[in-house]
Amino acid sequence: MSEYVVLLSVPGLRDQDLAHMPLLSKLVDGGDRATLAASLPAVTCPVQANMTTGTPPSEHGVVANGFYWRESDSPKRGTVEMWTAANDCIERPQLWDVLHEQDSQLTSAVWFPLHSKQCGADYVCTPAPIHNPDGSESLWCYTKPEALYGELRDEFGHFPLHHFWGPTAGIASTAWIVSSAIHAAKQYKPNLFYVYVPHLDYAAQKHGPDSEQAIAALGELDNEIGRLVEGFADAYSHENPLWLVASEYVITPVNNVSYPNRALREAGLLKVCDSEHGGVIDYAASDAWALVDHQFSHVFLSESADQDHIAELLRSLSGVADVFAPAERAEYDLNHQRSGDLVVVSHPDSWQAYYWWDDDEKAPTFARTVDIHRKPGYDPVELFFDAEKKCIPLDATLVKGSHGAPAMEDAQRGVLLCSQKGVFVERPLADIDVADIVLRQFGI
Repeated sequence: MSEYVVLLSVPGLRDQDLAHMPLLSKLVDGGDRATLAASLPAVTCPVQANMTTGTPPSEHGVVANGFYWRESDSPKRGTVEMWTAANDCIERPQLWDVLHEQDSQLTSAVWFPLHSKQCGADYVCTPAPIHNPDGSESLWCYTKPEALYGELRDEFGHFPLHHFWGPTAGIASTAWIVSSAIHAAKQYKPNLFYVYVPHLDYAAQKHGPDSEQAIAALGELDNEIGRLVEGFADAYSHENPLWLVASEYVITPVNNVSYPNRALREAGLLKVCDSEHGGVIDYAASDAWALVDHQFSHVFLSESADQDHIAELLRSLSGVADVFAPAERAEYDLNHQRSGDLVVVSHPDSWQAYYWWDDDEKAPTFARTVDIHRKPGYDPVELFFDAEKKCIPLDATLVKGSHGAPAMEDAQRGVLLCSQKGVFVERPLADIDVADIVLRQFGI
């Protein structure tokens, strides 16, 4: 057992990447190593919830990076909410909740994973920009204690949100996360420190996971991990923490893109209505529409829709590997009321774009902007912002890497690394196994 555990969450990390990461390799040299498979959907929010609750989406309810709220008692009914920050969407206790139940003196810090705002951890830092009345944003972070962000801002400047996602995403955001985590470790010395470092996401999606840019990103992240290890060694002094390094998912090369909403609209199933942004999906009037998220989508149907017919229509799309109702495929553990009536899964070399228009002149105004909230789906094309034209292109074929499909091949499996030997059995593991490994270190 260990008194102190650091869980480092690294999207996109593959076993072979350690050849380019000498500092990380040194940290885990001689420790346990196992393949780690992300559950479906293999995207940020569900996988982080899997790792911190030890349960699948069918139990904790995080079925994608966004939600279509259709519960009759929800104040958000009939709306799509992408990248929500509040923790109450997770319906099962997380690691810090279990630790508190076991021993109120066991403390936890949660640094930058999604859905951490208002979570039960003792110390929290996560982006929370202030939305001003004029439509602009002011940089800020939600922290616990509340005054902590003021300290971090004074020490390191504002968190560089524009480097966290989008066309200027880069190492600056991860560097700030590392610096602030070291600061918190020295000040609070929590028993569990959970840190999300997103840097490998960007180049691998934009240029491909084996691109020159992606390899360079490995070196940049390795330097920051080395700084984190050194800073934590100073913070925890002789009480050397146990390090667990988990890849959230693996990004695979893609050469194809599917457009489920275009297909549904062409079939007369998806309806569009006018708005201040142009033509947008009319969720209430549509017989079928898709909330897309990397290599899968949730398709929501009206009560009168022909499920079998729509499933066959979507199966015919290039790049689609499977279409199923959540209850039909229990092994995927997606049978939750928030899931779509159908789930569309791509082949590893394909992904899905949210576009519903077939004429770019009729695209809504937000389609050409970096806008993670108005789009009913994830849009990696935002990485290709054209600074001269001050907009993003509407060419989904630019994307060279994606993730989200279930890990059916070795190339889709990541790795779980440990700084010590004998912490877990070196066998193939799933993301839901991570929570149990962490809790065992505290005798739970």
